[in-house]
Amino acid sequence: MTVKPIIEIENLTHTYMKGTPMEHVALKGTNLYVEAGECIAIIGHTGSGKSTLIQHLNGLIRPESGRVVIDGEDLAKKKIDLKTLRRKVGIVFQNPEDQIFEKIIGDDIAYGPFKMGLPLKEVRERVKWAMSVVGLDFEEMKDRQTFALSGGQKRKVALAGILALKPKILVLDEPTAGLDPRSRNELLDKIKRLNKEEKLTVIFVSHNMEEVAMLADRVYVMADGKDVLSGTPKEIFTDKEKLVRHQIGTPETVQVLYRLTDLGYQVRTDAFSITEAADEIMKLFAGRKEGTEHVQRI
Repeated sequence: MTVKPIIEIENLTHTYMKGTPMEHVALKGTNLYVEAGECIAIIGHTGSGKSTLIQHLNGLIRPESGRVVIDGEDLAKKKIDLKTLRRKVGIVFQNPEDQIFEKIIGDDIAYGPFKMGLPLKEVRERVKWAMSVVGLDFEEMKDRQTFALSGGQKRKVALAGILALKPKILVLDEPTAGLDPRSRNELLDKIKRLNKEEKLTVIFVSHNMEEVAMLADRVYVMADGKDVLSGTPKEIFTDKEKLVRHQIGTPETVQVLYRLTDLGYQVRTDAFSITEAADEIMKLFAGRKEGTEHVQRI
């Protein structure tokens, strides 16, 4: 028996300010299929339709035409239970201020679970768990004022508030924007663990190709309101012709490796991680010691 995807989007279109001089078609027949437990990256230039697409995932925007089915629920139905849908699909937007409502951190993260009618003990446990996932110490941070937080801390609070709902699907818009390198790496590692160990389905929008290479099982490339390309990070980042055609960025490690291949050196261009790329470069130096050509300056 074939298992249906947890997310099915087919031929989705959306037009802002339809029928006015400001009319803008944001989606033009977009498709997206996600299996339960996958981690999917959506990439593309500003204005390609990424944000409009993810707002369809929990009913913030309803389908204008086309088909959107989330965990078996067709969002075209007029009487769909949006509260249940939004507990199932949690979206963390790029601007965390839009998702922080309470003055105190602990109260803000507890807001959603309280609205679900959960007992106080379970709410407290969910808040503690969610704060630990995003790297916020419960005892130290729970009573702090939200207005006094840095941009990176607000992002963590917004994410913790969504995680406290225990969603089946987590949607992230530029999840590490505003974070310092250490916090960024810690958060990426925790998102990866939630995806792989807790089987949480993750969809994220990012301009950071290193994040895409590190996290994603598959990548959707969007341009002009359409999904123009999809595949694994290896399939996307090692097809130089498609990278150029669709103006897709690549991880910095891949850029270095492509430059080496342009200079005639035999290296793997799918070595995305810093460790793998360093190993490829060290092989060239090893060859140099054995009497091969000197490595040219990149």
